[in-house]
Amino acid sequence: MFDALSEKLQATLADVRQRGSLTEADVNAAMREIRLALLEADVNFRVVKEFTAKVKERALGSDVLGTLNPGQQVVKIVNEELTALMGGSSAGLTFAPRPPTVVLMAGLQGSGKTTATAKLARFLREEHGSSVAVAACDVYRPAAVDQLVKVGAQAGATVYEQGTDRDPVDIARWSLDQAKRDGKDVLIVDTSGRLHIDEKLMNELKDIRKAVRPTSILLVVDAMTGQDAVNVAEQFSEAVDFDGVIMTKLDGDARGGAALSVKAVTGKPIVFASTGEKLADFERFHPDRMAQRILGMGDVLSFIERAEQQVEEDEAKELERKLRKGEFTLDDFLGQLRMMRRMGPLQSLLGMIPGFGGQQLKNMKVDERELDRIEAIMLSMTPEERRRPELIKGSRRLRIAKGSGTTVQQVNQLVKQFGQMQKVMKQLGRGRMPDLQALMRQTR
Repeated sequence: MFDALSEKLQATLADVRQRGSLTEADVNAAMREIRLALLEADVNFRVVKEFTAKVKERALGSDVLGTLNPGQQVVKIVNEELTALMGGSSAGLTFAPRPPTVVLMAGLQGSGKTTATAKLARFLREEHGSSVAVAACDVYRPAAVDQLVKVGAQAGATVYEQGTDRDPVDIARWSLDQAKRDGKDVLIVDTSGRLHIDEKLMNELKDIRKAVRPTSILLVVDAMTGQDAVNVAEQFSEAVDFDGVIMTKLDGDARGGAALSVKAVTGKPIVFASTGEKLADFERFHPDRMAQRILGMGDVLSFIERAEQQVEEDEAKELERKLRKGEFTLDDFLGQLRMMRRMGPLQSLLGMIPGFGGQQLKNMKVDERELDRIEAIMLSMTPEERRRPELIKGSRRLRIAKGSGTTVQQVNQLVKQFGQMQKVMKQLGRGRMPDLQALMRQTR
């Protein structure tokens, strides 16, 4: 996400960072490049103008010019202003003092509202332990109710639906009664959308709002539509006041204009971001972390949080023990590979590591199929072979290659590289620093 913007901003700031001293002309030149990068990323013109004015004012202040490392100070300022532009601190969902908390989902048709409803349901169930129900009030779009029944069940939520023949306001009211009766913590109301904002859409939303008195109204917008998404948000804020935004398809938005503009234009924060097709590809939006990722500083906190979701504490301790004792096997390696893949696409994970953003990540060809091949090779081994790779000789290697659809050379390479990995781990376990250059020469 934000690949094009990230690449250009990082290139501009890299030039600034390398300068031993900065003049006003240097700052002006950098601001021109930043302004162009933001405009090309489809950021709202007024937002770009205000953003660059703030950065320039601070960069020309006494806290930058004349300091020992002015380039680093400018980068710090850009990071802080990007964070502020997207909302400053991360916004959370408001919960009612007495359940159920009612969340009303609004948005245009095609924004991904129904899928976002299921993703939010799963998030609240997994992250907060909430008992969640969803109400199918989109009675106009063909198969919308059936879609919610399917994805709602996948999210582990109870789905309240009465088909498509009843009034959506009545369905919403009935769903709230059902949620109270069933003792649900949260009720998420999926409403109908239109291809454009019209009076009928707004009146229906207002009527549903009166019927269920929502704790929060979340507007779902498609990041891929750029400034159109911001315009939609602005029009919704004028007609039906909402509390926050769910930004969908953020993983496919190489520019980032909507995410960078919506808070400044509407005053409403992005609360959640949908970052993929799976129900699990949904997370709270953190402006500070997103700014760091755009500037190539990584997002270590999100990386750690994803890892913690996949690893139990006792599993982590057992893995640490095996690493220290040099008992790490191909079974353990297979488990770690699968855990990493559950965390998300490798390209996305690398983007969270400092130094792997922008051009560096673009130049690195990450082939997920290579991970498929490695996993296929290990699964073609017997449990004993995964525990004792030294058993894998001639005929065994041929059998593994045929079973995995790979070549004997690829099997040899995996076994050899794993052997070198074990040597490194054993040396680290004994408190010694391994000779990495020697090991690299041996694996070639």
